[in-house]
Amino acid sequence: MHVLLQHVAHTRSGDKGNTSNISVFAYEPEFYELLKQQLTAERFKEHYRGAIKGTVTRYEVDGLHAMNFVAQGALGGGVSRSLCLDNYGKALSAAILGFEVEVPDALHSKLRGQHLL
Repeated sequence: MHVLLQHVAHTRSGDKGNTSNISVFAYEPEFYELLKQQLTAERFKEHYRGAIKGTVTRYEVDGLHAMNFVAQGALGGGVSRSLCLDNYGKALSAAILGFEVEVPDALHSKLRGQHLL
């Protein structure tokens, strides 16, 4: 089944200059393994449809069932250089929650919110 990331993980974010830092924390260890397979740095960047101009690096934090994405060129030059108010760290963090994840039926009971696509 396909579900939105918000049903398997939550996010935190920060930004500095033109770089956004977004962490994704799986609700369950089983979800973390799925996320490591499906939420690659490339797919993360593609999800933003050109809003991230630079590279995206993914760091895995296995002990916390988390991944940290560092996106260069993601903030329109930075808060003080951009006229766009919607693309800063928190907005980018919220946007990744709409990423589609394929979850086996056996894990359905562990989903948060359980709204399917």
